[in-house]
Amino acid sequence: MKKKLLYAGVFCMLVTGFLSSSKAHAQSDPSGKKRITDTYAITNATVFTAPGEKGTKATVLIKNGVIQGVGSNITLPKEAKTIAGDSLFIYPAFIAGASDVGITKPKDPERPEDFVSSNPPDEIAGITPWRSAVDQFSIKDGKIDELRKTGFAIVQITPDGGMLAGKTAIVLLGNEHSTNLLMENTALAASFNGSRGMYPGTAVGVMAKFREVYDNAVLTSQRAQKYTTVTGLKRPEITPTYSAMQEVITSQIPVLFSASSELEIRRAISLQKEKGFKLILTNLVEYEGALDVVKSSGVGVLVKLEIPDDKALKAQKEDASDEAKLLYTRVKEAYDKALAQAGKLEEAGIPFAFTTVGVKSGDILKTLRKMIANGLSEKAALAALTTNAADILGINKVAGSIEKGKMANLILSADSLFAEDAQIKHMIVDGYLYDYETKTKKKASKEDKGEGSVKIEGNWDYTSESPAGSSGGVLTIKKDGADFTGTITYDDPSGSGMATATIQNVALDGSNLSFSFDVSANGMEITVDVSGEVSEGSYDATMTVGEFGSFPFKGTLNPTLTANK
Repeated sequence: MKKKLLYAGVFCMLVTGFLSSSKAHAQSDPSGKKRITDTYAITNATVFTAPGEKGTKATVLIKNGVIQGVGSNITLPKEAKTIAGDSLFIYPAFIAGASDVGITKPKDPERPEDFVSSNPPDEIAGITPWRSAVDQFSIKDGKIDELRKTGFAIVQITPDGGMLAGKTAIVLLGNEHSTNLLMENTALAASFNGSRGMYPGTAVGVMAKFREVYDNAVLTSQRAQKYTTVTGLKRPEITPTYSAMQEVITSQIPVLFSASSELEIRRAISLQKEKGFKLILTNLVEYEGALDVVKSSGVGVLVKLEIPDDKALKAQKEDASDEAKLLYTRVKEAYDKALAQAGKLEEAGIPFAFTTVGVKSGDILKTLRKMIANGLSEKAALAALTTNAADILGINKVAGSIEKGKMANLILSADSLFAEDAQIKHMIVDGYLYDYETKTKKKASKEDKGEGSVKIEGNWDYTSESPAGSSGGVLTIKKDGADFTGTITYDDPSGSGMATATIQNVALDGSNLSFSFDVSANGMEITVDVSGEVSEGSYDATMTVGEFGSFPFKGTLNPTLTANK
C-alpha cells in the first residue's frame, strides 16, 4: 500500500528518525563506499587542468586517491582499471572557502542564577573561540551529497555560534567511513552578530568586545611568559577564551570575519589594521562600494555564492502606475548591479573564492552562469572555485588543480562545465567514485505560449520516492497575470487525513519549473523545495525536504482536468 508524500517523506523522518541516521541519495547511485580499485585511469577525456588552461584530450591516472599522471602518453600499469572518458570533460573539483554543510547547532547553555546582562559569561554571550567545527560536523548529513553533486569536494566548515563561534576546519566531502579531515583549527570564525538582550548586543558593541578579548589575550600571553622566568609574580589568569585566541594573536591562523555589507567590510578591515591579525572576509553580499579598501588591505575574500531572487522583477505588470514603474526601475538597477559585482572584483584584480553558507546547492551552477553572463569570466569563476580557494585556505600543494601528486578530486561533466545544459555525471573525491544521473533536456516547443516556455498550468498527478516508500498527490498550477500560483495536496503528518498547502516562489525558467511549500510536522515548520524539467506534459524533478535530503519527484499533467483560471 502506497503512503502519501509527507507521511512517508516527513512524518517518518521526524518520528522514526530514519533519514537522520541513513544517508539519502536522490536520482543517483553515489556509492562512494570503496574505491573502484586502488589504481585506475580515465582515458581520452577532455581535461582542464587549471583555470585558463585549454581542454586537451588526455588520460588521468589515479592510485590510492592521488593523481599519478596527466597526459596523452601515459603508460598504464597492468592493475589499472580503465574508464572510457571520450565524451567526458574533466575539471578540478570545487573548494568552498566557508560552508555550513554538515554542521549542527550546539545546544544553548543555561544562564546562571547570578546572570548580569551587562557582563554575561563568554559562552552565553557567543564568545566561544575554543569550540571546533569538527565537533559539530556529520558526514552523514544529506546536504553533503547535494553539495557534492554540484562539484564540491573540499569545504572549510564553520561552526555555528555568535560573535566568536569557534575554529574552522577543512574536510573532504568523501566516503562516510573515511576520516575526511584535512586540517583542523584553520581560522577563527567571527561575525558582527551581537547577543540578544545582553552585551555585546550591537555591531559597535561587538567591535568593542573584540578589542577587549584580543587585548586581554595578548596581555595573558605576555604575563604567562614572564611568570615562567620571573619569581614572585601573581599567577596570570588563563581562561578558555584567552587560550583559544593565542593562535590568532600570534598570526598562526586568520580570523574568518563574516561581513555581508560594505559597512561591515570596512569595520572588519578597521579592526584588522588596528590589531594586526590575519583576516579573511567571508559572506560578502554587497561589496562593490568597498573594493578600494578591500584591494588595499590585501585580505582574503569569500563571496557568497548567491544572487538576489528576481521575483519582484517578474511581478511587474504592464498596466502598473508610474510610481510602480519607477520603483521597478530602481529594483532592476539594484538587481543588475548585484549580478555584476563578481565581475567588478575580477576587474579590480582582487582574487576571491566563494562561501556556500546559507546557499541552496541546487542554485549554485545557475548562479555561476548568471555571474558569467554579467561580466565574470569563466576563467575567474573557475579560479574562485579551485585555485583561489586553495590559496586562501593554504591547501594549494594538495588541491585546486589536476596535477601529479595532488588529491584525486575531479568533476566529470557531460559538457563544458559552464554550458547551459552541462550536467555533472561523476564526482571523484579522494579517489572515491560517485555516479549521478544525467538527463537529456528538451527545448521548449515553438507552439508554447508566447514566451517560449512550456505549459505548466493544470492539475499534475505526482509521485515521489523516498527510503520510506512511494507517495503521491495532486499539484495544481494556475496562471495569475504574469505570475503562477497553486496548491499541492499531501497526507497530513499529524494523521488527520489529506492536507493542502499553497505553493510559493513558483518560477518557470525555460523548461525548468521550481516551487516550494511549507509543512507543519511534529511542531516543526519544514520547507519543501521542488525543482526540475518540464517536457511534453511530464515533470522530472527533485524534492528537497529541509535538512533531510532530496528525493525523486515525477509529475504527469492530467489532460482530463483543467486548472481554474
